[in-house]
Amino acid sequence: MSLLAPTSTDLPPSRPDRPRRPVVLPALAVAGAVVLGALGYQSLEHLSPSPASESSAWQPSPLAEVPPGAAPPLGRPGDPSDGLGVTDGAVPDGVTVYDDEVPAVTNLDPMFLAALRRAGSDAAGDGVELRVNSGWRSRAYQEQLLRDAVSEYGSEEEAARWVSPPERSAHVSGDAVDIGGSGSAKWLSRHGTAYGLCQIYDNERWHFELRLEAVDHGCPDRYADPTQDPRMQQ
Repeated sequence: MSLLAPTSTDLPPSRPDRPRRPVVLPALAVAGAVVLGALGYQSLEHLSPSPASESSAWQPSPLAEVPPGAAPPLGRPGDPSDGLGVTDGAVPDGVTVYDDEVPAVTNLDPMFLAALRRAGSDAAGDGVELRVNSGWRSRAYQEQLLRDAVSEYGSEEEAARWVSPPERSAHVSGDAVDIGGSGSAKWLSRHGTAYGLCQIYDNERWHFELRLEAVDHGCPDRYADPTQDPRMQQ
């Protein structure tokens, strides 16, 4: 048996008497391509941004400069363990700078609290409520937060980037507040200088302290994190 392909003489004779069917597939393909092309053009035209949408494109807020994933281990402290609670500085939901029943607010330095409340009054005129996530803390609460941070981050060195020891903490002395909600912190980051309220650390844009000289000279440069703050080296 031959393994060669059959030659033309080996093929069966053609049937000239059999009528040929008209070839319509190429025509249908061309028509289909035209229809699909038109639909695709309309779809792309629909999805293309208009000049108006391009001009109103979203722009990152100043708070978006915070590195992705950067967040304190206890940026929203709840009731800590070991029986510590509101009387030690834990903050219930919905607290503002005007709450007179919450020690985290009322135990703040009086001048600092007065500046916060002046800012809060003006922020309310812009429809913004200055909420407090954390303010004054007892030494026991700060120690607990530091222990939690060490457990969370695995070392005292890394924990120190977020939680200061009690003897150096501005929260324990009543000189720091963590503003809650992106809208509140964003408003204060833009307008706080007029009240002497400044962001201190790049990695904690919610953390504000009083700097009276900022009213005339602007807020000082921020530190990368608390470990760069000379107060933490004393």
